[in-house]
Amino acid sequence: MPTSTSAPLAVAIMGPTASGKTAAALEIARHIPCEIISVDSALVYRGMDIGTAKPSLAERAVAPHHLIDILDPREAYSAMQFREDARGLIADIAGRGKLPLLVGGTMLYFKVLRDGLDALPVADPHIRARLDAEAAELGVPALHARLAQLDPITAERLKPNDSQRIQRALEIIELSGQPMSALLTGDAATEPAPYALLPLALEPSDRSVLHGRIAQRFDLMLENDALLDEVAALRARGDLHPGLPSMRCVGYRQAWEYLDGQYDRTVLREKGIAATRQLAKRQLTWLRGMDEKIVIDCLAQDAVQQVLTRVRQALSERSPG
Repeated sequence: MPTSTSAPLAVAIMGPTASGKTAAALEIARHIPCEIISVDSALVYRGMDIGTAKPSLAERAVAPHHLIDILDPREAYSAMQFREDARGLIADIAGRGKLPLLVGGTMLYFKVLRDGLDALPVADPHIRARLDAEAAELGVPALHARLAQLDPITAERLKPNDSQRIQRALEIIELSGQPMSALLTGDAATEPAPYALLPLALEPSDRSVLHGRIAQRFDLMLENDALLDEVAALRARGDLHPGLPSMRCVGYRQAWEYLDGQYDRTVLREKGIAATRQLAKRQLTWLRGMDEKIVIDCLAQDAVQQVLTRVRQALSERSPG
């Protein structure tokens, strides 16, 4: 995406789950006047705090946070909505003389913020409900096989059990009469970006260590039944179901199935950790496809300091004189 030479600086701190993004952002906030924009498709939901590892009230007091707790779990939030919200926030924060700091692990959001998004049909709840029912009856791999016939390019890049993306691709075909691969031309963003983006990627030099962090984090969520109590309260509302984007979030889906009696606590832990590891793998795959990013080893003892140093350097280079 082209950028205006006079555009203000915005910093992106990207990385897989458990890579230390929050700690890095808070360290910047302690030294540089900034406001944090969450780039996380789960943090937008109210009442979902434990399973999303949402920043605490004390952490949010360090600097203003945006795009957290803005929706009820019954609602949906699209990548294009995020792009519009984030661009407006970047302009507002820069206008207040502060550094916009984009922090999170929803890589699609970072991508559409930088590259734009081709116009795709709006979701249709009736088609979604029917595809959910077909997935439950036939299995997600059967839907993947159907997609392979209709849109082989998209099917090839999706895993056979990636239910959400497979159903979305099938939905797009029904709504538009065209495969998603034909609609994603890459020509969506042509106007200059109103900001200059410094992309910092926290990536692990040893993925097994990251896996250890993921397991430890999930165990903390299960302590004193914190996650289970949170999901039980959401279920008790009566207006939520496992097909909603909010309830498909990693950890919530597994806890919901556990409360349904589908498996015991040991299996819950195994499935929750495995799903989180798969999420981290997808996040790292997205990051590998991003060019012009600055990679920092999130396992380095001075990783947080390295992030702060990079931000200070970028700000210094843009200062007059």
